[in-house]
Amino acid sequence: MGNIVIGIEGLVGTGKTSICKELLNHIPNSIVLHAGNIYRAITYQIMNEKIPFEQLYNIDLKDLFKKFDISIEIEDRETVVYAHGNKIKDKDLQSLENSMAVSKISGMANNENAYIIVRDYIDMYKKKYNVIFSGRDTMKIYPNLDYHIFIKADIDKRIEWKAAQYDDENSIEIIKENTLKRDELQEKSGYYKIYDNTIVVDVSDSESVEEKTQMILKHIDRNFKR
Repeated sequence: MGNIVIGIEGLVGTGKTSICKELLNHIPNSIVLHAGNIYRAITYQIMNEKIPFEQLYNIDLKDLFKKFDISIEIEDRETVVYAHGNKIKDKDLQSLENSMAVSKISGMANNENAYIIVRDYIDMYKKKYNVIFSGRDTMKIYPNLDYHIFIKADIDKRIEWKAAQYDDENSIEIIKENTLKRDELQEKSGYYKIYDNTIVVDVSDSESVEEKTQMILKHIDRNFKR
C-alpha cells in the first residue's frame, strides 16, 4: 500500500489542530498539511491590507493567493504559510478575529480554484509522505481521501477547550456566541457535510489530546507505506 491521505475536519473548537500534531507521533513518515491556514493567511492579508469585504463576493481565491504571494513550506513536519516572503505567525492565523473573518469570507468567495491549489500540494507531498490533511471541505477538495474523519463534541466542552486556547482573553459568553456563530457560518457555506464513508468521532468525553487522537487511530488501518 502506498502513502495515504487522511482528511481531518469537524466542528469549531474540537481541537483539530492539536489532534493533527499528535497524529504525527503515531503515523510514521507523515506531515500535516494545514489547508485551513491557506485560507487563514489570505484572510489575514485581506484584513492587513484593509480590503473591504464587499469587494470579495465571488472573488477567485486563487487570484488573492497570487496577489499576496502566498507560499507553503514544511517546517518540523507541518506546513507553514508565507505571504510576500514573510512567515505569518500561528497566533495571528488562529486569532479569534481572523477565525471569524475566515468563516465569513469562505462563504462569499469562489473557492473552486483554491481547492485546486490545495489538491496540487497534496499530490506533491503524497509522493513522499503520509499526509494528514486538516481543513474544511476536505472530501470535496480531495475526493480520493483514504480516510475522512469528522470530529464533533458537545458545545460546552468545545467552549471549555476554546477558553483554554484563548487563555481567558474573552469571556465564556463571548466565546460561546462566536463559536455558535462560526458553526452557523460554516454550515451555511456548505461545510460539515457527512458522506457515506465519513467516520464521525465524538470526543466529548475525552480528557486529553492523546485520548482524542487514540479515538481516531482505532479507525485507521496502519498497514501502509512506512
